[in-house]
Amino acid sequence: MRIPFTKMQGAGNDFVVLDETRGRLGLTEAHYRFLGDRHFGVGADQILTVRPSPAEGIDFEYVIHNADGNEVEQCGNGSRCFARFVHDKGLTTKDRIRVQTMKGVIEPRLNADGRVTVDMGAPVFTPTEIPFDDNGLALQPMGSWGNWPLALVDNAQAAPLLVATVSMGNPHAVTLVDNVDTTPVAALGPAVQASPRFPQGVNVGFLQVVDRSHVRLRVFERGVGETLACGTGACAAVVSGIRLGLLDTSVDVQTRGGVLTIAWAGVGQSVFMTGPATTVFHGEIDLPE
Repeated sequence: MRIPFTKMQGAGNDFVVLDETRGRLGLTEAHYRFLGDRHFGVGADQILTVRPSPAEGIDFEYVIHNADGNEVEQCGNGSRCFARFVHDKGLTTKDRIRVQTMKGVIEPRLNADGRVTVDMGAPVFTPTEIPFDDNGLALQPMGSWGNWPLALVDNAQAAPLLVATVSMGNPHAVTLVDNVDTTPVAALGPAVQASPRFPQGVNVGFLQVVDRSHVRLRVFERGVGETLACGTGACAAVVSGIRLGLLDTSVDVQTRGGVLTIAWAGVGQSVFMTGPATTVFHGEIDLPE
């Protein structure tokens, strides 16, 4: 089966985008893995699918699969590319759209400067809703919130790793580091993800605070590994930094792939993410049977 696709990227987080507004392609988990494969397929961190509106007041449905083939709840950088795709393809003339994801509705907006702003919704901190098992743990207070001492599985590090946990429609654990360049992300990321306290897995953010409006961030994503940027990870990191008393309400996040601007007014309020969304190329590919 031959299908058309569009390759896109947002701050280096790259995607294969599929148009199912005229009908389902009927792809399997193996097909998504093939599309994400950088050696035999197209290559991408995630595969994004555009589907028709599932309900009144919604413009499109947004479906996300990681490179390992598993469907996931949310992808922030992908949501910006999603908005750019439907606008550039003529699927809508609106600059602001309402999009249904697995976990709720988001509202991307195309800006005059070419960047895209997304209302990512309000972050969730209740452990059972992240989900995160805090049974038997004592929150270590910091700012107006705190960090959880997480014992790492099969790791030689004696002291627990302090993590802030939050959901941005998908689960995140954020840990503060002195320098993202020297932090052993490739070792610590999988060690955190192996914790049984995250029953649905977790995206692991390593946050270096430069000053109250600038941070550096690396994210080891669930089902993908480290990516050049993670939109929901940037949102989770800034929200955590604000609640921990380290950051102001608008922060530039320097990722390895570019800069994202995250704004959050506080508990109960939506997080707004602004960043680039770029089309790389269009193509067609034959999928294996």
